Amino acid sequence: MSRTGTGTTIAFLTMFATAFVTQPARANGPLPCPSPGTTKPTVVLVHGAWADTSSWNGEVDVLRRAGYTARAIGNPLRNLDDDAATVADFLKTVSGPVVLVGHSYGGSVITNAAANAPNVKALVYVDAAAPDTGETTAQLSGSGSTLNGDPRSLYDKASYAKAPQGASDLYLKRDVFIGSFASDLPRDTAARLWASQRAASTSAFETPSRAAAWKKIPSWYFISTGDRIITPTSQLSMARRAHSKVTRFEGGSHLTLISHPDAVTSVIASAVCSVKGD
Repeated sequence: MSRTGTGTTIAFLTMFATAFVTQPARANGPLPCPSPGTTKPTVVLVHGAWADTSSWNGEVDVLRRAGYTARAIGNPLRNLDDDAATVADFLKTVSGPVVLVGHSYGGSVITNAAANAPNVKALVYVDAAAPDTGETTAQLSGSGSTLNGDPRSLYDKASYAKAPQGASDLYLKRDVFIGSFASDLPRDTAARLWASQRAASTSAFETPSRAAAWKKIPSWYFISTGDRIITPTSQLSMARRAHSKVTRFEGGSHLTLISHPDAVTSVIASAVCSVKGD
């Protein structure tokens, strides 16, 4: 991607002051924030189910070129309590402010991990779940989600070591992954991602949320209108109750973070620029 001048970058960041934005501008230039002399936030990115840290490669590249530290960390995908604790433990190793970003089930994880992490100054939800206390991720896919279908047609199941009673690993079936999960990616790319997907335990989706960090931490929400996994209607409902700053992206899929990392990074940039440092 080509670089733009600071003036151009400020212009696109100004766009995100409104409640809704359609088709965000490209985040190619250096981020003109925070102000000189303050501490730049670290951006910590948490992937969701059936994905891994590489799903954030595009966003990490843009942020690094802009001079920011970005860390995409592994989400165990075992159960919400342990997954959130793993992320929370990592946050303790980061000095200075953090912008915490979650995709899909990763949104549930950051909602819990940030609850007792004072260095988290902003939350960004990317086609993600943002549960309230007591809600499970499975409850939040929304009416019309592909995941509401017959589990036998959606998943390949496998046992795993030391699984809780009744729990199993879920892999998305090939047709579901290509047709609904990664529907806006080239078919060959989607097939490769299907083949390399990480399984998620049924426990991850069934564990009730213990906290709702969005009640006290400012949040941003990126919603793809083409998402067939967590419906745009469900995401908008969660965003509204969290009083999030909402960006509506026309099209995309549940993997817009891979197909359009520039648009996603633009929203992360808006959150970054809200952090004034210590």
